[in-house]
Amino acid sequence: MLLGFQPLLLGGRGNVFCAYAAVTAPGLYSTAAGTGGPLLYNGTASGHGGVTAYIMALGYGLSVAAAAAGAIGLTGGPTTAPTSTTPITTVGNLQLNGPASLCTAYSIGTPSAPGTFFMPTGQTGTGGVTVDTADDNFIHLGGVIAVPPGYFCSVAASAVLTSAVMQVSLIWLELPND
Repeated sequence: MLLGFQPLLLGGRGNVFCAYAAVTAPGLYSTAAGTGGPLLYNGTASGHGGVTAYIMALGYGLSVAAAAAGAIGLTGGPTTAPTSTTPITTVGNLQLNGPASLCTAYSIGTPSAPGTFFMPTGQTGTGGVTVDTADDNFIHLGGVIAVPPGYFCSVAASAVLTSAVMQVSLIWLELPND
């Protein structure tokens, strides 16, 4: 149970969201083209009426092994609205009757520049998924990454994970900018 999220879900406007994407060969953190799985873009206003998104957690599962081993993690940075976007598989408020997110989630997209950091959160191996055992693939981040207006945060890889197929969820909290 996500006890750390519970007070946020019960109060306010219901501002905790989850985006899910099925990703083949997750994008390399050091390139802009094809970033995502999911990619979260905050295109809201920087002042009144806008929000800052705080990344709360990342969850993932590997359903097809990668041809090369690598790390999975998060990247982000400033961007204009991403181009070459693919619609997100699902996105929703974790308060089931809550409002829609003010940020935009995509399965993949191309930000105007590559991310400015890479934060590994887990690894992918080359062993068959019926052989490898996975540990805890739900990573609590507690809002350590803030995504202000005009920025993106995305799941990315440390290496080209050719042939890898991953099921990935990104959870974020939106708080108003005043």
